[in-house]
Amino acid sequence: MNQIVVDKNWLPETVRQASNSRFVSRLTKNSLALILAGGCGSRLNQLTHWRAKPAVPFGGQFRIIDFTLSNCVNSGIRRIGVLTQYKAHSLIRHIQRGWGFLHGDFGEFIELLPAQQRLESSWYLGTADAVYQNIDILRNHNPRYVLILAGDHIYKMDYGPMLAKHVEQGAKLTIGCIEMPMDQASAFGVMAIDKDGRVRDFVEKPEQPSPIPGRPDRALISMGIYIFDSQFLIDQLIADAECPQSGHDFGVDIIPSLIHKHPVYAYAFRDAAQQRQAYWRDVGTVDAYWRSNLELIGVTPELKLYDREWPIWTCREQTPPAKFVFDEPDRRGLAIDSMVSGGCIISGAKVRHALLFNNVTVDEGSSVENSVVLPEVSIGKQCTINNAVIDKGAIIPDHMVIGENAQEDARRFYVSPGGVVLVTAEMLGQVLHHAPR
Repeated sequence: MNQIVVDKNWLPETVRQASNSRFVSRLTKNSLALILAGGCGSRLNQLTHWRAKPAVPFGGQFRIIDFTLSNCVNSGIRRIGVLTQYKAHSLIRHIQRGWGFLHGDFGEFIELLPAQQRLESSWYLGTADAVYQNIDILRNHNPRYVLILAGDHIYKMDYGPMLAKHVEQGAKLTIGCIEMPMDQASAFGVMAIDKDGRVRDFVEKPEQPSPIPGRPDRALISMGIYIFDSQFLIDQLIADAECPQSGHDFGVDIIPSLIHKHPVYAYAFRDAAQQRQAYWRDVGTVDAYWRSNLELIGVTPELKLYDREWPIWTCREQTPPAKFVFDEPDRRGLAIDSMVSGGCIISGAKVRHALLFNNVTVDEGSSVENSVVLPEVSIGKQCTINNAVIDKGAIIPDHMVIGENAQEDARRFYVSPGGVVLVTAEMLGQVLHHAPR
């Protein structure tokens, strides 16, 4: 019997879209996502003193890892492993409390994969070694495709089209990429591609990044998103583990060794509706963290938290509405050009261009401006806080001034290269705990 071949270009548009959606959904259901969430995030300084970077609060009520997890779930990838290592208690607790809604009866899960010396006598030595030490779990799940994802970036991305492109191009590895200004590119993996999008060169964190041809001010950098054919990934992990000279890192060791031997392609992360590069942030420094949070306050921010079509899921604490009390000429509670989360009480104080997480209190006469205030912070009376990040649980005493005198701030707190003042409870002499939170 002759096989009938249907040219999809002759099908009605709605039929083609439905067919493409079914194609992508089959790919996502046959994929496993592994989220690398074990990094210490040392560039965030004291913000990661008690927690791993993916567990750092972001955006008023989320944790950084919620964005990658939400991307997986919203993309239809509901088999997920989270690889943890550094000070993981806060992260593990957050995932257990907020991400238990996946249904095991349908093959959906989020598995926590802490460093536990499954194959080696050491902890995770690098990103590739972290996956290699869980190779038995990878084999047991037996996916067709594996997504390796960073758990410490802020973005909203449908992984389905990237998976489809990976399959259509016959790639063994596909790398998500964006353009980055040259003065920032040295913190990432920088790649060069040919006209077909095939990766021809890849250097992790080069001192002198190579620019995009014809764009001397921009470089093409890796987002830390990799799609592998599963068996191909397993083969490369085993070969890398047996190489004594390897640092066992995807960007430093595995990817450079593959690009001249196998089809490795780049996938440009773009906003199809806006026809421009999509939103993606590495909030790995205090300046970047402060700036990315305050960007959300804008009238039309690039990152839309109010998007019901692509929600960001999280563990939401049950809190009462925010409250603003007193309405007298010299004692009025108000917030201007700000985001204020549940449980906050602004009592005769002024908040301007600031982001307040849950259960923050600001007492009368105080002013908070251009600042990010994490959960359960208490700000006393007649305080002035400007250009600051206040960590969880800190109690700011009455009459304290932060962000007005750089030399005085540097004596007591951490001041970033961009002039942002990071304040923690410990810096204020307040001992909250002696264990990770």
